[in-house]
Amino acid sequence: MSSTSEHATPGFLVWRLSTKWRVAVDRAVAPLGLTHAQYSLVASLYGMHRAGQRPSQRQLADHTGLEPLYVSKLARALEAAGVVDRTRDPADPRAIRLSLTEDGREVARRAIGVVQGLLEQLLEPLGGLGGERTKAFSRELATLLDVSLDVSLDAPIDSTSDSPIDASLDTHLDTHLDSHPDEE
Repeated sequence: MSSTSEHATPGFLVWRLSTKWRVAVDRAVAPLGLTHAQYSLVASLYGMHRAGQRPSQRQLADHTGLEPLYVSKLARALEAAGVVDRTRDPADPRAIRLSLTEDGREVARRAIGVVQGLLEQLLEPLGGLGGERTKAFSRELATLLDVSLDVSLDAPIDSTSDSPIDASLDTHLDTHLDSHPDEE
């Protein structure tokens, strides 16, 4: 474990890993004219199409975990690039259905291949994509993603507490305030 990670909170580590992977995917799919967020939409649409689905923007937002307004913005940009078709749902005129164009399916196939290779590289320390540690890691992440976040933002904050959480936060801040966010 790196010295940066030794005393870090799980939340910070998840954030750092997410950021590292997002940047890696951004770089990997950039030659295909995509960003990581666009890749998420294109790859999801590709998988949903293969499953016989033509999702609405809302369904795609739910599937990817992205905000519906952001999915709409991404879908419009992908439509302008000739990758996605957006059409009104005849059953619900408020809903927009999404599908990949022929070019979009080709871009998706290529991007998925690139990202699969990248994920194999990133997950190599856990045994690669098919490794038992990777499968266990994926199960743990899925468990955390299934947790409902019904956190009240109105909860009082006790700034005089010396709880272990406070000590962990202090260590987390001390460890990371002096380093630049781009440093690894």
